[in-house]
This record gives sequence, structure tokens and C-alpha cells, in this order.
Amino acid sequence: MLYKDFQDLKLSALGFGTMRLPLGADGEIDQAQLDAMVDRAMAAGVNYFDTAYPYHNGKSELAIARSLARYPRESWYLADKFPGHQNVRGVTPMQPAEIFEEQLAKCGVDYFDFYLLHNINEHSLYYYGNPDNHYLEYFLEQKGKGRIKHLGFSTHAGPECLKGLLEKIGKHMEFCQIQLNYVDWKLQGAEEKCVLLADYGIPVWVMEPVRGGRLAHFDEATEAKMRALRPDESIPAWAFRWLQTVTRSTMVLSGMSNMAQMEDNIRTFSAEKPLDEKELALLGEIREMLARSIPCTGCRYCCAGCPMELNIPEMLAMANEMAIGSSITTIARYTALGEGKRADACIGCGQCVQVCPQNIEVPTELEKLAEIMAKQKSWEQICAERAAAAAALKAKG
Repeated sequence: MLYKDFQDLKLSALGFGTMRLPLGADGEIDQAQLDAMVDRAMAAGVNYFDTAYPYHNGKSELAIARSLARYPRESWYLADKFPGHQNVRGVTPMQPAEIFEEQLAKCGVDYFDFYLLHNINEHSLYYYGNPDNHYLEYFLEQKGKGRIKHLGFSTHAGPECLKGLLEKIGKHMEFCQIQLNYVDWKLQGAEEKCVLLADYGIPVWVMEPVRGGRLAHFDEATEAKMRALRPDESIPAWAFRWLQTVTRSTMVLSGMSNMAQMEDNIRTFSAEKPLDEKELALLGEIREMLARSIPCTGCRYCCAGCPMELNIPEMLAMANEMAIGSSITTIARYTALGEGKRADACIGCGQCVQVCPQNIEVPTELEKLAEIMAKQKSWEQICAERAAAAAALKAKG
């Protein structure tokens, strides 16, 4: 396992993110599988685990706490986050003391090794920046008491917003977690953000290194090019190798959902294998191809406030798939959503836009998807045609 220096600590370069934990048939977190994954991570030298108040509807903190409790407290570092960004959904400003005490209890700890102001962006800055909420004041107090060892923040804000934020609170922040991968290096101004953070001497924590799985799979032709250059590496490994080549990040978080992903990441983080110029050029081509897609990472913040209870990330993923070319599989998944749960059910209220870290104009994209799907043959039609063709072939003998 590779390690990075952070102050007086040795942190595993790979951190276990818990936003996308393994699920059982009932849709709940599979604790047994999670325990096995934590065991494998610990055996490999992973020592950093990241959770947050809203992950898995509040159950992520409990699940990872159960897994980590089987190991000595000094053998792992736990990061949690204050959900001030949720105020953009119209709820009363969060009470930091109430939330913080609840989190400590849920995680079964007396202190957090790392604690973040969660998802500060153009929409949530009003709440984080409101002095009447006393957010920063309270958490600095907790740090002084030793209940927070290191205080930082995560952000999906644009470079201009981040610059203003750093001017206000940069001197209090020890690290910053940003969305960083070879697509968002340019698409979301991640390169400029890294420069800003370096100016303030704030180490970079990486989230969405494979963009919610979008950089883990490509079309056959693209993957063939990648395997020709690196036959011994997986497709997701390219995203991590890019980070090792281009950035100076301290922590890379990966939201692993199964043991196969865990094993692949452990192999990747066993050594640094920077990309050469030819390999970087190939990722540049892929970046150009993907830059035209909808930049949804599947965080699901949009789902909580949707009055129609739509699975927005799933439909935005379908929109990206359909943009590349009509897909029978995509049409089947879209049909399976059911009446009243597809893109044409969106009422355009805009609540999703207010909470989207990627600033996606969701109603507009759903309207486009509805128009595209309306022009496709329905899944029932496709199945009927296939059945008829099979019957015809059988009749011919």
C-alpha cells in the first residue's frame, strides 16, 4: 500500500469511501459483505475510512462503525461530515451540536480523526456563510476540545466560489476534498481549484476519481486501445494512474461496492505507475468524447426533495447512454421505471437544480430524455418483434 504524509500522520493513499456500500437483496447495506471488505482493506494497509451523515439515508455511519469497531481505535482514521448543504432543501438550518453528538454516537467514537463541512457550493454557501448559524465557530470549538483532530471541507463549487470561500475560511481549513478526475480536470475547473488550494497550502483530497463509475467502462473500441497500452491494468486503474501522474493529491477516496472493486484498487495502489505521453494522449481523447455528456456522479442529492420521487441519477445515466447510441438495454431499464416515474413525469419544479453539486439543469435534461424515448420503440414492441422473428425462423425449420 502506498502512503502519503499528512502533518504527523501516514495515510494510506487509498481511502475507503462509504457512499456506495454493498447492498443485499432487500436494498439494505450488506453488513457481512462490508465486514469482509473492511477486513481486506485493513489487511492491505488501508487506514482511512470516509462516511457522511446523509449516505445510505443515514445508515452508512452505523454500518462502517460496526465494521471498524472490531479493530483497535488507533488502527484506523475515520472521517465524517456536517450536512450543512442539506439546508438548500428548505429545512431549518441544521443545529451543529445536535448533529455532531448524533454522529459521534452513531459511529461509537469519542472523536473524529477528520471532519468536513460537507458540500460547500454556490447554493449552500448561504447557510455555511451565515454567521448566525455558528457552523465554523462550533466546529473550531470541538477541534479545540480534541473531538475533531483535523478540520476541512468538501466542495463542488466552481473556482470563483472556491476562491471567495478560501478568502473567508481558508486559514482554518487543513484539507479540502474536491471532485478530481481526468474529465473534470478541465470540465469542472479542477485544475484551477488545485492551484487555488496550493496557494493556501491546503492538501487535496480526491472524490469521484472514476466519476461515479463513468470512467470504469467504455465502448469496446476504447477499452481495446487502453488494454493494448496497459494489458495488466483494469480500466478503472487508468483514472488512478492519471491522478498519480498529474496531481499531488494526498488522499484518493474510492466508493467501493464489492470485493472485486476492492481487490482491483488494492492492486492499483500497491505501486505508482505513472502514465506516459501516449497514454495521457489517449485519456485526452476519452475526455473529449465524454465532455459532451451530462456530468452526473450519482450522489442522489436530487432524489430526496423530488416531489415525484423520480430516480433522477438513473435517468441521467440513461440519457448519457442514449446520447452515444440507441440501446435496447437502456430502453428496457427506462420502461421498467413504470408510469409516473419516467422523465415525462418531471413537473419542472427545480428543487433538484438547487441541490445538484454539478449544477445540472435536470428538468431540461429530463425533457430531452423524454423526447428521445418517445421516438424509440417500446420495450414491449421490441420483445414482440423478437418473438415474432423467432417464431418465423422456427416455422421455416
